[in-house]
Amino acid sequence: MSDTLNPNARFDNAFDANLALISQDDTRPLLRRIQRGIEKEGLRTNQQGHLSLTPHPSALGSALTNTWLTTDFSESLLEFITPVFESVDETLDYLNDIHALAYQQLGDEIIWGASMPCLLPADNDIPLAQYGSSNIATMKTVYRNGLGLRYGRAMQTVAGIHYNFSLPEAFWQRTFQQAKCQGTTQHSHLQHYIDERYFDLIRNFRRNYWLLIYLFGAAPCVDKSFVQDRENTLDSLNEHDLYQPMATSLRMGDLGYQSSAQQSLFVCYNTLDNYIDTLSCALQTPYANYEDIGVKNETGYQQLSSSLLQIENEFYSAIRPKRVAQSGETPLKALKERGIEYIEVRCLDINPFLATGIDAETIEFLDAFLLYCLLDDSPQCDQEEFHLISQNQARIVHHGRDPNVHVFCGKNEVPMRDCANNILNSIEKISAQLDAAHQTNRYSQSIAVQREKVADASLTPAAKVLASMKENNESHIDFSLRMSQSHAVQHKSHDVEAQQQQNLLTIAEQSVTSQKEIEQQDSIHFDEFLAHYFEQ
Repeated sequence: MSDTLNPNARFDNAFDANLALISQDDTRPLLRRIQRGIEKEGLRTNQQGHLSLTPHPSALGSALTNTWLTTDFSESLLEFITPVFESVDETLDYLNDIHALAYQQLGDEIIWGASMPCLLPADNDIPLAQYGSSNIATMKTVYRNGLGLRYGRAMQTVAGIHYNFSLPEAFWQRTFQQAKCQGTTQHSHLQHYIDERYFDLIRNFRRNYWLLIYLFGAAPCVDKSFVQDRENTLDSLNEHDLYQPMATSLRMGDLGYQSSAQQSLFVCYNTLDNYIDTLSCALQTPYANYEDIGVKNETGYQQLSSSLLQIENEFYSAIRPKRVAQSGETPLKALKERGIEYIEVRCLDINPFLATGIDAETIEFLDAFLLYCLLDDSPQCDQEEFHLISQNQARIVHHGRDPNVHVFCGKNEVPMRDCANNILNSIEKISAQLDAAHQTNRYSQSIAVQREKVADASLTPAAKVLASMKENNESHIDFSLRMSQSHAVQHKSHDVEAQQQQNLLTIAEQSVTSQKEIEQQDSIHFDEFLAHYFEQ
């Protein structure tokens, strides 16, 4: 095939034109350089499946500054972080290594291998993550206290996997030059073009991520301790558990990372400026219920602010545009100053049948899915579509395995399986290019596996969870504990290569020193620090 796409070539749609571009001999090899990273959460528990109330193990370094292991909402909620890799297998190898190292320091504790939590104590007894005495550490803990007051601490113990994805600059340079030749971009600056294309991807992701919830949702039930006194619409599965018979991922529903306060918030994904303006407004808009809580009381800060959002990260979204922020810089300022660096996919459940919660087959499908979202035509979104997208999410969360469930495709309701197969038909064409680039058939195989799930809902992780519980006469806690203990055996028997182990332990040791240096460098009161932060 010619290395240059004929500017006069005629295609029926944007997808065919973009597919032709990535199929070219000088573009396809760039697909080998897709960049990815994983952030995987997991609660620390005891051998009976109760939440651990012990501090973050000091031998694992500083949760504030260790680059491969931190904590999320709770002191008991570990977050494993890989660097950016171009290889799927290297990404998973690193994730295995850092799990194995963590287990060297956990004693009898285990890492909960499911998205819906273990047995929880009373809400106020769930420990907040602690990061030291510095201003930035205080800010992180106050933010978490605010989340607990706003939504309850139990909701924040739900765990997931975040998948970070970007394309190499050489890919963007290639497609940018092609777009300029064809007259399909008005941008003269590469980063502005990249921002626009990532938002094309984000809009299409939002239109289609219900499919990821169906294919990879693994949270159809939950222990009653998670709900406690909260209202819910779940059915009783047994004396211990609540569920919905055709659910896929309760984590992605109103029991998980959702907020009634945020339902009125229309976040516009049409341009980077729209996105920044929308979230900036939410950061400055007072919310009556949060004003009632108060920012401070006699003991100190209760939350960072009484606005609809304390900080940008409080906005619960299935996908985010991201740029690595500099020290003390807000995420929105980083985006505004330097544009989008990568996107973060946030709708993946932990697969309880896998030791690290995710495997190569899932990653390979995600790469093809995200490329499809980038290459397909991506019209701008309005408020009506914004709400239809939310309806699709709710339908798949609660009823996704129902063979009669429908979704909105555009503004038309169609059978979910018809829409899913149409999407997979397009993704299959992309997987062929990924296979050619990598000289493999793994990408096409990943599509075939997902097709089987669409045809037969009993093959989905959610259905397999319920089937395993039924076969073994287990509760959600019993099942998850059995899986987690099995994973623990795998991780404890995993040999980390000596040089890799030394490198990771050195990073952990140095992180403790880094935390102390940050604490020593603080020279202003927390009130002043916070005021400076929000002035950006």
